[in-house]
Amino acid sequence: FSEMHRKLRKSVSSPLIGSGRSIAVFTSGGDSQGMNAAVRAIVRMGITCGAKVYLINEGYQGMVDGGENIVEASWDDVSGILQMGGTVIGSARCKDFRERQGRLKAAFNLVTLGITNICAIGGDGSLTGANLFREEWSSLLEELVADGKISGEQMAKYSHLNIVGLVGSIDNDFCGTDMTIGADSALHRIVECVDAITTTAVSHQRAFVLEVMGRHCGYLALVTGLACGADWIFIPEHPPADGWEEKMCAKLENARSWGNRLNVVIVSEGAIDSHGNPITSQHVKDVICKRLDLDTRITVLGHVQRGGSPSAFDRLLGTRMGAEAVLALLEATPDTPAYVVSLDGNQAVRVPLMECVEKTKEVGKALAEKDFNKAANLRGRTFLGNLEIYKKLEAKLNLHGLVVKPYNIAIMNVGAPAAGMNAAVRSAVRTCLYNGYKAIVVHNGYEGLANDMIENYTWKCVANFVAAGGSILGTKRTLPSQCGFDKISEVIKKRNIHGIICIGGFEAYHGALEIKEASQNYPDLQIPMVVVPATLSNNVPGTDLSIGSDTGLNSVCETCDRIKMSASGTKRRTFVLETMGGYCGYLATMSGLAAGADAAYIFEEEFTIKDLQKNISHLRSKMQGKIQRGLILRNEKANENFSTDFVHRLYAEEGKNVFDCRVNVLGHMQQGGVPSPFDRNYATKSAAKAAFWILDKISNNVVGDKVVCSSHDSVVLLGMKRRQMLFQPVEDLKEATDFKHRIPVQQWWMQIRPLLRIMAHY
Repeated sequence: FSEMHRKLRKSVSSPLIGSGRSIAVFTSGGDSQGMNAAVRAIVRMGITCGAKVYLINEGYQGMVDGGENIVEASWDDVSGILQMGGTVIGSARCKDFRERQGRLKAAFNLVTLGITNICAIGGDGSLTGANLFREEWSSLLEELVADGKISGEQMAKYSHLNIVGLVGSIDNDFCGTDMTIGADSALHRIVECVDAITTTAVSHQRAFVLEVMGRHCGYLALVTGLACGADWIFIPEHPPADGWEEKMCAKLENARSWGNRLNVVIVSEGAIDSHGNPITSQHVKDVICKRLDLDTRITVLGHVQRGGSPSAFDRLLGTRMGAEAVLALLEATPDTPAYVVSLDGNQAVRVPLMECVEKTKEVGKALAEKDFNKAANLRGRTFLGNLEIYKKLEAKLNLHGLVVKPYNIAIMNVGAPAAGMNAAVRSAVRTCLYNGYKAIVVHNGYEGLANDMIENYTWKCVANFVAAGGSILGTKRTLPSQCGFDKISEVIKKRNIHGIICIGGFEAYHGALEIKEASQNYPDLQIPMVVVPATLSNNVPGTDLSIGSDTGLNSVCETCDRIKMSASGTKRRTFVLETMGGYCGYLATMSGLAAGADAAYIFEEEFTIKDLQKNISHLRSKMQGKIQRGLILRNEKANENFSTDFVHRLYAEEGKNVFDCRVNVLGHMQQGGVPSPFDRNYATKSAAKAAFWILDKISNNVVGDKVVCSSHDSVVLLGMKRRQMLFQPVEDLKEATDFKHRIPVQQWWMQIRPLLRIMAHY
């Protein structure tokens, strides 16, 4: 988006890249949360580029019917829709468009308005229809000329149709993108339901069978199973082998014997066995009732999964994809293929549409042919990563009879509390126990390690960790150098600790670096150690995302939504909100983009009094139109002199007689609440990977009855870099770290900041 912003700035002195062009956007197929964010971004990005943007109501049906169904959009027309679920421009099934005669009518309606650029938001069927329309475009125009409905000049002028697709689907069933618009929000609804059901299930010691959507894709069931600690899941890409009834019941019984008061089984609506026969939630219930005599209930979540406000992730995804779609349309040539805008790691990229559609269809063929490995591989790296962790956890059905190894793994939290820390602890503890290692936990971080605040943990100890917010183990910011390396070394020797999994923020990374450097003088510190980043500030070098940052982002967005709602009854009001994050502006920037803020002030991007005055002038101008509310975000350490109070007072003074101003310091509420599905899933996968790394290091570095690991890669940080999870030696990250301000030197999300200004109409 930095490159995009450069192009737009360059075009100020020359005609805008969209001048004389028209773009239409429509939504088709099933609705999904986040579609409105995409529509808003397309409209505003198109107008910014100088193009006319049209909204096509009711999907393909509106395109065929024309008239009032195709209307030009203004900037204000898409104000206030960012936080709304569904699609404000409607979606409808259209039999007419499947016939050539219907597509002929649609072509006439578009040519009449000069529209030759279309952004289609929908599933693979909707995008396939758009590509067919594009391929037939020339012949459709020829037929319209022959019928005398359009002129030869019109045919020549509008001879080529550009198509770009955005995938809106809660099932995340489209190959070629890591996530589809709406999938994350659907997970929010599902996890909320599972959390609610869990309380009654525990009370009555019941088993619950939950059926989630996903006719041909098990993504929702798979991620829900990992995020909620389900005992068993059924998905089409990984059907159970023959005799699954006995194995499932054995695992449910074992879970009960370990102290669980409930059992949760997740069933995808498209679940099948290895022979391709459907597995229904009713059948699963009958098996449990018959074999285990357990009080078992079925809950079919149905369309509740499509409802509600979009998550912060889906708002950001829709916004980024929508902006990229406009650029793709305006840069297209007659030789450019139809693209679909996809998410690749943290990048919005363009991928040939039909390649993705064909790959998606191949999944269905593979399932029909019972080639389940091929189907799972076609789903992509994200799906495979989730499935890999589930398989490893599923493999161990019984802890009894395990060969116990004489190694102790310490698990600890360091830094400020972050939602998802407990899910990570649970995953690490159980992965160690699965493999016959003893799991011991350290209370209160490095300080607790120095003071021998250590406890043995069993399977039952972490039974209710996955949905709990904060840090049950306790966490502090104290560094090892402040506690004393001699004390830490002594406790490690006394407790016979062979490896450490440290889950936490910047202090966790900094402390691990100190331990690595001190290990030369303290031999007992020469053990493998892995840091799993967990902080809502997302300020740890070596990773694009940290556990807890998604929950913090959703917390800020929910607050912004409520504040904007409160302003609806009061004309012309601006709110100044202070977010957490220390010197890191990730939370302010991304929540500003997701909540539709007018500006977000951060430490990484210097601002002056002139910038503040410019923003105030923008708000004064904005208040004269239909939009009569403003939202300003400020990171807590954005500027030493321009404090939140100063910004509030300046806006209040300069906005007199035009708007009034209110201030909110969100504070520690951003750290609270239950972890989001993303953070639960990310924490579960990251901690399991970290545990497997530790186990491998121990097995390869045993010297007598001790573990000696002093190599360069003995202390690492597990971080997500684009699409990969990488173990990086902490010493290699020193040059990438600004220790004074506790932030990475380079931060990927800074490239997205120009989009925040574009969406705010600067």
